[in-house]
Amino acid sequence: MALKYFVLIIAILAVVTSISHASDPSPLQDFCVAVNDSMNAVAFAGLCSQNPGVITIENAVFGSNPSISDDVLAKAFQIDKKVVDYLQSQFWWDNN
Repeated sequence: MALKYFVLIIAILAVVTSISHASDPSPLQDFCVAVNDSMNAVAFAGLCSQNPGVITIENAVFGSNPSISDDVLAKAFQIDKKVVDYLQSQFWWDNN
């Protein structure tokens, strides 16, 4: 009798685990990499789900909370860290 329940539980677990397998979407939806391209490019996309036409790149990059690292922004925009600190210290309007 106990063997019947054990086999039944194993069968149910096998069915449930095979059905509930989830995976991440394709990485191409997040970013694309140019192969054998000698040119550097930086692109930012900042969209607000409530009103995507209003958000500005300044708010998305320099006014984000938590803020993006100074090192990352200085390297991405090829500017000095002092300029990044100055831009992050400015008052950015909340357009959301």
